[in-house]
Amino acid sequence: MTNDGRGFESRIPGVVCRPLVINPDSRGWLAEIFRQDELDQEHIPVMAYISMTQPGVGRGPHAHRRQTDLFCFPGPGEFRVSLWDQRPESPAYGLRQDFVLGENCPGIVIIPPGVVHGYRNLSGHQGLVCNFANRLYRGPGRQEPVDEIRFEDDPDSPFRL
Repeated sequence: MTNDGRGFESRIPGVVCRPLVINPDSRGWLAEIFRQDELDQEHIPVMAYISMTQPGVGRGPHAHRRQTDLFCFPGPGEFRVSLWDQRPESPAYGLRQDFVLGENCPGIVIIPPGVVHGYRNLSGHQGLVCNFANRLYRGPGRQEPVDEIRFEDDPDSPFRL
């Protein structure tokens, strides 16, 4: 993982990983997670959720058919975020890339449809993650099928955290 001051190098097309810029003051700190004027139109969030993950626990891996995820790893907790490009048309098809994000390296990662993703809390304490998705979970009124292809319960899955 390299940081050129604008973000972390992603080898998977469409994946954006950048530091969460922490602005400290006497009260604590503030960080902008996203700005509409800095996101591609198709990445603009329509819903958000927050999760707490226990030490050593992983979430995923899974992929979405249409949804783009915008994850924020602000800390507490340190996470290994694993991505696999499974889009046959992508020049990075089959590539795996990992980022370590969280309290020691707060960051944002944008994950487009077709990229399998998951994360594991590497810390000895609970870790916080926020997601700002560009699609509503189960659609308007929660009336649509879930837009996920899940791999974590498949013992033959090549995707392992």
